[in-house]
This record gives sequence, C-alpha cells and structure tokens, in this order.
Amino acid sequence: MIEPEDSAPAGALTSRAKQGRERILGAIREAAIAEFSRHGFKGASTKAIAERAGLTKPQLHYYISSKEELYEELLYSVLNGWSSAFVFDVDSDDPRTVLSGYVRKKLDYALDNPGLSRIFTSEVLGGGRNLGKYWPVAVKSTQQKVELINRWIAEGRMRALDPTVLLMQIWGMTQHYADYGVQVHIMLGVAPDAAIDREPIMRELTTFVLLGCGLAPE
Repeated sequence: MIEPEDSAPAGALTSRAKQGRERILGAIREAAIAEFSRHGFKGASTKAIAERAGLTKPQLHYYISSKEELYEELLYSVLNGWSSAFVFDVDSDDPRTVLSGYVRKKLDYALDNPGLSRIFTSEVLGGGRNLGKYWPVAVKSTQQKVELINRWIAEGRMRALDPTVLLMQIWGMTQHYADYGVQVHIMLGVAPDAAIDREPIMRELTTFVLLGCGLAPE
C-alpha cells in the first residue's frame, strides 16, 4: 500500500522534491536550447521558453532570474564542455592517434548537441558580445595544441603546415553537422528526426585530416 505523501519520511519528501525540481530544470534547459538555437538570443522569448517547457511565464521565473542568465548559462556550458573534452595529450608522440581522437570527439559533440552548437555559432555571428571571458581561455587552449603540433612537425612526425589553420579546419568540418543539420539530413537522404550514421562521416573526416597532415590513415 502506498503511503499518503504527508506521512512519508522527511528524507523521501526532500528527495522527491529534488527530483521534481531537476525534471523542471531539465525541461527548461531543453526548451531554452530549442528556442535560442532557432531564434538566437534576441528572437527567443521567456514566454516561448516557458510554453515549450510546459510552464507559465511566472513559473519559469521562479526557476530563472532572467533570459540573459539562462542564455549565458547555456552558452558557457558549450564552452566548458569543449574545454574539458577536447584536450590534447601533450606527452604523446603519436599525432595520428591524437588527431583522430580529436576529430571523433568534435564530431560526436556536434551530433549529440546540435542545439548547443548552434547557440555558440549564432553568438559568434552576432559579434560574440557574450564571449569576452571565453576568448583568452580558447586562445590559451589552442596555443597548447599548436605547440604540440609544431613539436611533431619539428620531429618529422607529420608534414609542415600551419597548426592554427589545421585546427580551424577541423572545427569547421565537424561543426557543419550541427549548424547545417537540416541540409545534412536532406543531402544524406535521412528523415529530419532520424539519427545520422556517423561512422562513415567519421572515417571520411579522419582520413581527410590525416592525409592533409601527411599521415597514412589506419
């Protein structure tokens, strides 16, 4: 027999309330990703976000203080995700393994988080007014990768090239599958809501990058 809620232990009530709050915050996050990725910061409204999340506007503002705060939180979740996930092994002497892994992680992130990726792209296209704190971190992270690639070049492990341009080419190729998701589905003949088979894409991108670096694909 299920106990009435008011007779449940205090710990169970607290846990239930926490789970309920987490579900609502998850719904708000998904709704915000959908609205911001489709309409950008200016075009998205808290009313639309609330409706998509199944809330009233006053209910939404019980959980968030402003559209600006919600947008910045989502934007920086992308940046923090990139910073933690896309790290080179600075002690590695195997550029083939490191670069192949990098391409895979970038493509996986784009396909798994297309809405978040488009929010970042929309922000950049709008001038990047909210990215002031991000650029120094991004430049530092990129420079670490550049230094490692230059070391590999100096050691004769890959052909001479511009490491910064190489990295930007990888970003552009992988990000394409998030930013141009509609076009990708149409060109591949995949239904709009169907998952894309990423392995053939992964193979082609990895082969392209490795050959461009003078490395034979596995």
